[in-house]
Amino acid sequence: MKVIKEKEENRQVTLKIEMEPAEVEKYLELGYHHLVARANIPGFRKGKASRAILERFVGRQGLLQEALEHLIPEASAQAVKEQGLEAIGNPVIDIEKLEPVVFTAIVPLKPEVTLGDYNSVRVSPEPATVTEENIDNVIEQLRRQHTTWEPAEREVKLNDLVTLDVESTAEGKPFLNQKGVQYELVAGRPFPATGFAEQLVEMKIGETKEFNLQLPQDYPKADLVGKEAAFKVKLSEIKQPRVPELNDEFTSTVDAELKTVAALREKVAANLKERAEEKAKEDFEEKVMEAVVALSKAEFPPVLVENEADRLIEQQARWLQANGTAIDDYLKQVNKTGEQLREELKPLATRRVNRALVMDKVAEAEKVEASEDEITAELEKLMPAAETKAEEKQRFVESPEARSSMQQALVRRKTLERLTEIAKKPVIEIAK
Repeated sequence: MKVIKEKEENRQVTLKIEMEPAEVEKYLELGYHHLVARANIPGFRKGKASRAILERFVGRQGLLQEALEHLIPEASAQAVKEQGLEAIGNPVIDIEKLEPVVFTAIVPLKPEVTLGDYNSVRVSPEPATVTEENIDNVIEQLRRQHTTWEPAEREVKLNDLVTLDVESTAEGKPFLNQKGVQYELVAGRPFPATGFAEQLVEMKIGETKEFNLQLPQDYPKADLVGKEAAFKVKLSEIKQPRVPELNDEFTSTVDAELKTVAALREKVAANLKERAEEKAKEDFEEKVMEAVVALSKAEFPPVLVENEADRLIEQQARWLQANGTAIDDYLKQVNKTGEQLREELKPLATRRVNRALVMDKVAEAEKVEASEDEITAELEKLMPAAETKAEEKQRFVESPEARSSMQQALVRRKTLERLTEIAKKPVIEIAK
């Protein structure tokens, strides 16, 4: 076997591998034994035909293809070992010639990370503040959530809730056709088309109105983007909102334990403060992490980005599935292909890979570890005790995959805590 290292860039090496005829012959014989055991050759029981008979039956190319299934992985692994490469995954293979067998193997290498002086990073946490306006806004939202609707004998106004019969077409085809549908008139509402709510203003009960609206450029169905839709609506009912007054009675409807408006404001303020502190903590950690990553340099093969993009797509697919939508249907709605989605996610995947590698390098430098007891405790938290059988819980906690994933998560969490502690330290100036 002849191996030539053609190039090395982006933490991957391209090896050109040329096999000697004697080596190929060994794998042809191996391929024969594998193939003859499966082949249905007229006049012969499986496994009994000679190599010459089998080769006439499947052809030289068929036998060679079977041989390559075994030759390429083993030859690639041997070439990687001979070259002293630290590979982190299977190489990408491109067969150039079959006679003699010549192929290239693009081998992904272990990433290289050079840390900057992360001990010099200083970031000032932003204070978590809650204003009276914030509290007022939440209380106003609570009031609107408790809105009731009462019949109105007048013309339609914005913010009313109306009952309609709707007929419509777009490009001469049925578009939206429903009877007795309830529709809340919110200014600028894009459904079913921007301007629909405004067209209903000043209508009266029993009145019918016809109008046309243009569908937006970001409309989910590509064949209707920018097209005109014709609507015919008949109004059968008008209801106006009745927002409850802010008083002690309203406070009790929100929370029976709260007897006064002052108590409600105090609880809202406490909740906002808790969320603001959590948000401030997350923002602070993000700034620290970005600062550490900016000081460092990570080189890694493209396969890591591809793998991370796969994980992001899987996460999105699970989220869509949980909300009742298949990812293929989603792609049709947004008029994208799976490959386009993948390309859009690659910048995020690249940032995530870069960040993870830097954090792992910091953990190594700081000797951050997670004990077996810590891993077990965290895994047990993920299992709802009342709903999980003891043996199932034990299998999960002892699963090598689950423990490895949790160990990584714990180490990265501890590493981030270590970095935030460093970032909070005062700057010590040395007198000259």
